[in-house]
Amino acid sequence: MTYRFETARLLFQTMQPEDLDAVSQVWGSAEVMKYCGGASTKERIQRSIEFYEHLQAEKGYSVYTVLLKDISAIIGVCGFNPGENEEEAELLYHFNQHYWGKGYATEAAAACVTDLKENNRGIKKIIAAVNPANPASGKVLSKIGMTAKGIKWFGDTKQEELCFELDLT
Repeated sequence: MTYRFETARLLFQTMQPEDLDAVSQVWGSAEVMKYCGGASTKERIQRSIEFYEHLQAEKGYSVYTVLLKDISAIIGVCGFNPGENEEEAELLYHFNQHYWGKGYATEAAAACVTDLKENNRGIKKIIAAVNPANPASGKVLSKIGMTAKGIKWFGDTKQEELCFELDLT
């Protein structure tokens, strides 16, 4: 297996169709996704995996599966969606709840930001949004250097979210 990049504890790889069951443990979990519009179906997750495979091939970035080195198992996802324009990328991360509170989200988010910076793909700004009811996620973004910029309504999740930015210029 070839990994795109790694940290001391984590490995990152482009999503593959065979990741469906493991990714479903994350995006299909009501608990994990309670602040992000709710759990997804396997069919929707399969379409997302296909989207991220194509995004990686086209743009050179995507959302990656995150594996814990010690057990070589997928524990979450982290990476980027395209932003509102070609110069923005939206950071997201979701982890299996059994791995919460261990610093994996911060480690993964920082690694993805570093990878995007080092392999500059024309992205000048990273954005992210979190439900204000999920302060732990906001702490992750603050720890990696993102700045809170205010509240914005998101139609897809039908909620107001706290928006963060990181200028890469």
